[in-house]
Amino acid sequence: MPAGRIKMISPDRGFGFVRGDDGSEAFFHRTELTTVDFDSLEEGESVTFEVVDSPKGPRARNLQKVG
Repeated sequence: MPAGRIKMISPDRGFGFVRGDDGSEAFFHRTELTTVDFDSLEEGESVTFEVVDSPKGPRARNLQKVG
């Protein structure tokens, strides 16, 4: 499972981006988070996640906080 950090969160719009340790970026939306509460995420926080392809580009799912 890739590891990285929360790059940006838009709380009012319910989405954010995660940057993997390899430099790749993926979008995530609050409705797709099942293992972590969106409102508890903070920019710069370490996470692991799965990446899936979508018509608009890579999406992060199953985000989990590290430590």
